[in-house]
Amino acid sequence: MDLAECLPAPVRVLNEAGASPYVLLCEHASRFIPEEYKGLGLAAEDLTRHIAWDIGAANVAQGLSALLDAPLVMAGYSRLLIDLNRPVGSATSIPEISETTVIPGNLTLTPEERMQRVALYFEPYQLAVRKLLDARRDAARAATIVGVHSFTRVYKGIARPWHAGILYRKSRRFGHALAQALGGAAELIAENEPYQIEDESDYTVPVHGEARGLDAALVEIRQDLIADGDGTASWAARLATALVAC
Repeated sequence: MDLAECLPAPVRVLNEAGASPYVLLCEHASRFIPEEYKGLGLAAEDLTRHIAWDIGAANVAQGLSALLDAPLVMAGYSRLLIDLNRPVGSATSIPEISETTVIPGNLTLTPEERMQRVALYFEPYQLAVRKLLDARRDAARAATIVGVHSFTRVYKGIARPWHAGILYRKSRRFGHALAQALGGAAELIAENEPYQIEDESDYTVPVHGEARGLDAALVEIRQDLIADGDGTASWAARLATALVAC
């Protein structure tokens, strides 16, 4: 068997024809790095951390897809190879440092090596999203983009108290409504925390959402709350209820 046949696809599209108006994206679903990259020079334990993927996000996204009957686009490779929610060429697209960890395998890349990662991992994912959204547009079907992510409880020594955050920019009505449907500040649901949407550091919301005139938001869930099956199932159900209410 050809080794390439054993590797995961760079993108998986689940429930492509789902009836829901929501289109789910999970850009940091996987921590997989092919053997040829030699773990990018990192220790094995580093490849299980947030720097490599969004812990719990893939399971929440798949549960949410099933509950809503919504299409879901999932990444097949680690964000350390190239981040699918970053503009190509940005400082964090192929990170040399993630949080406080140096990524040795990303330090001395040639322009050709960088473009190879764009071609192998970034473009197939973005093409799948574009095709899905184009098909919905052509069929006059609604599309509201929801990215599913997770964040660490502590970042560079600073504790993050929120249970979840809804990140949005132009989609103020939708983003605020979703945060409120999840319980708002009383339930430790933040708006535009622990991150903010910016053109220099985000791709999904600005490109797939705002540039098409679509509502778009990212859901960030604290990782310790979705570290096991009970947590991911609970948050998938909670999100499904909130999105239906919006």
